[in-house]
Amino acid sequence: MPQTRKTCRRPSFPPPMWWEVSLRKSRSRCWKPLRWSPVLTTAPPGELFVPQPVRSKVIHWAHTGRFSLHPGMARTVALIKRTFWWPSVFKDTKDYISGCHTCSQQKGDHRPPAGLLQPLPTPSQPWSHIALDFVCGLPISHGFSSILTIVDRFSKSCHFVPLKSLPSSAGTAQLLVKHVFHLHGIPEEIMSDCGPQFVSHVWKEFAETLGAQVSLTFGHHPQSNGQCKCTNQELGAMLRCVCSSHPSSWSTHLPWVEYAHNSHISTATGQSPFEASLGYQPALFPPMSSSISSVPQFLRCARRTWATTRAALDRTAQRNKQLADRRRRPAPVYILGQSVWLPSKDIPLNAATRKLSPRCKGPFKVLDVPSSTTVRLDLPQTLRVHPVFHVSLVKPVVTSSLCPTPAPPPPARMHEGGLVYTVRKILDSRPRGRGMQYLVDWEGYGPEERSWVPRSFIVDPSLIQEYETAAARTPGGIR
Repeated sequence: MPQTRKTCRRPSFPPPMWWEVSLRKSRSRCWKPLRWSPVLTTAPPGELFVPQPVRSKVIHWAHTGRFSLHPGMARTVALIKRTFWWPSVFKDTKDYISGCHTCSQQKGDHRPPAGLLQPLPTPSQPWSHIALDFVCGLPISHGFSSILTIVDRFSKSCHFVPLKSLPSSAGTAQLLVKHVFHLHGIPEEIMSDCGPQFVSHVWKEFAETLGAQVSLTFGHHPQSNGQCKCTNQELGAMLRCVCSSHPSSWSTHLPWVEYAHNSHISTATGQSPFEASLGYQPALFPPMSSSISSVPQFLRCARRTWATTRAALDRTAQRNKQLADRRRRPAPVYILGQSVWLPSKDIPLNAATRKLSPRCKGPFKVLDVPSSTTVRLDLPQTLRVHPVFHVSLVKPVVTSSLCPTPAPPPPARMHEGGLVYTVRKILDSRPRGRGMQYLVDWEGYGPEERSWVPRSFIVDPSLIQEYETAAARTPGGIR
């Protein structure tokens, strides 16, 4: 939908119709070829041979009829073979169903997720690559309600910073200076999700000034920042162990939770975060001997520890990739301009309920392919979501010559110098300022395109009259 002035016009609603190829008509079209067909000798007894021009209509009858309601390939073929037959019935049915837009939108994909695991590059030293995330929704504890998690991707060491509320971009930058930079130096890379703190110009200018690279995870794919997600899970488990009976005291236990995390051995490195970061394990009890090692010996020990840690991280990443790829499949190769479906579970929809909403929305065009595992989509601005998605979240639109593509939305027309779009229905209303706004469902567009328009944008006043009449009978609006 263009973001210009959206106007409305009274739509002409055709009477609802269900087009089906009746069994009687199909029999009449398939009976004559039985007398001369060269494959008559291979046709099963009691089944009618279907010639090429009629096959798509027979599949359409068996797949979309009210008695079948879009079954899978095996059930569609079984339904066809009760009466009809032709040599390529399996191939043609599979081709038709793969191009059925209704099945692509309404049914889930039970295949393994697309896209093989792409491990992040292994850092070469501690605190050169860090990851950030927020833990929200905690009970108020001495004025704190959130936690900033800062993880070193090399040593797995972390800092937990209690917060009174979610900070802005400038506030997050100040927290990094206060809790990371003065202790460990300026990192080379800062990884985070696509939260508002990390996509603003302030954050990008802050990182550019420091010479640090900003790495953002893909939309609705938390596995990209799995290091922070796993640390947050461990943080939650530790806090529940020490303060489940007194949840409002979690902030007093947070320093000890951080110490415990940094003291435990990491399965990825085989060492504790303290040892991988500092080169030694801080003593929990007084040392038995008072011998002090020389500085060169300490440096050699630290370098040896870092080399061992990096080798362990490489082995762990390789092992994780092998295990993850067992439950994944290679992603299809996407090209610019290709149409794809996008799952609707992560898209804000103006719908009364998601229970019966379409599983996928679209199709949307591919604008860019930043990497082998990500695509940038041409999304309408009304969605307000990040346009870059992991390949496991999209699936290509398949076209078939046997299954015709649905008609595109009706084109916009000019009316008094503005574009006029056809309205399917007015769903809801709300007061705004001194006037009213109406939630419009546009003809030929999905729920993701529904938008609020002022009363003055609606050309046909009878649309409002019909909505108000229906809303008077249905309190709370109509959906």
